Amino acid sequence: MNTLFPGFERSSIQVSGASINCVHGGSGPAVLLLHGYPQTHCIWHRVAPQLAQKYTVVAADLRGYGDSTKPAGLPDHSNYAKRAMALDQVELMQALGHDTFHLVGHDRGGRVAHRLALDHPQQVKKLAVLDISPTRTMFEHTDRAFAKAYFHWFFLIQPAPFPETLIGANPAFFMQYQMGRRHGGLKVFAAAAMAEYLRCFSDPAPIHASCEDYRAAETIDLAHDAADETKRIECPVLALWGKHGVIEQQFDCLTDWRAKAREVQGRALDCGHYLPEERPDEVARELRGFLD
Repeated sequence: MNTLFPGFERSSIQVSGASINCVHGGSGPAVLLLHGYPQTHCIWHRVAPQLAQKYTVVAADLRGYGDSTKPAGLPDHSNYAKRAMALDQVELMQALGHDTFHLVGHDRGGRVAHRLALDHPQQVKKLAVLDISPTRTMFEHTDRAFAKAYFHWFFLIQPAPFPETLIGANPAFFMQYQMGRRHGGLKVFAAAAMAEYLRCFSDPAPIHASCEDYRAAETIDLAHDAADETKRIECPVLALWGKHGVIEQQFDCLTDWRAKAREVQGRALDCGHYLPEERPDEVARELRGFLD
């Protein structure tokens, strides 16, 4: 952990719905970094130190991931709704002394960030989303190609304990297959980061929690999104995505986000899905230019 984030402090902060693990360091305006599936805050280990030269950087584990708490899912999956996961992060930042902050989310973290910006607009100064289009948009445009590329969306939402049991038979195999089948393969991940991902995904609690994240996305999150159909993200938005990934191939990322936010800019980077680990210097430059 310390080798991945030199000079950063690690904290576990109790918020109203969970205990959230994070690392934080640097000085200046606050920036919250949120990771995706099946990873942890360690996805930011190549970006966070660069941002910390000018910003106070907080890289957090989402509820259900990493070393944050992993409650059993409720029947309606509401404790893994992006609304609940977003509130965790607002309360985390307040506990660290940051009432307002910039927000950056990759993959699942981008979906939490989208909901956070809608529910807590007074907290978010600027929002960056990495390699996603909005959840509801992606579900509404599901076709054979998308279902094949993102099979895990439809596998993980199956009722417990079906996906939990299959993944639990060999968590390392599942994780390495899921991450390695993308454009960059497994070679893009630092050995220390991959060891952390495997450590944090190696028992039933995180496997169940991550399934609940996806079950919520297909149920209660869609209901929340439908209720907020006319609501727009008020802060400026930066969308970045990989030129060799599904978002580039099957969606119109800028158009999708311009339907959800008032001010959007962005572009594709020459990489696959894992932008912060495949193109960390470029991601850091894009974020600094946007946040400045």
